[in-house]
Amino acid sequence: MGMKDKFQDQAGQRQQQANDKTGESREKAGQRSSQQRERSSQQRDRARQDIDDTRDEMEDRFNQDYDA
Repeated sequence: MGMKDKFQDQAGQRQQQANDKTGESREKAGQRSSQQRERSSQQRDRARQDIDDTRDEMEDRFNQDYDA
């Protein structure tokens, strides 16, 4: 194997490693993105539930005040 071939092989290997790492990074970013969407969806659901609970409490208090 000549010196030129040796360096071309190393360059090819490094290029492949870089491509592999890029693919892994994209995969991880996609996973993080989906987790963030899921978390924000859960937060919105909790906020809606809190609003509904508060509305129900206020309505109950109103009814108690005017029932007495």
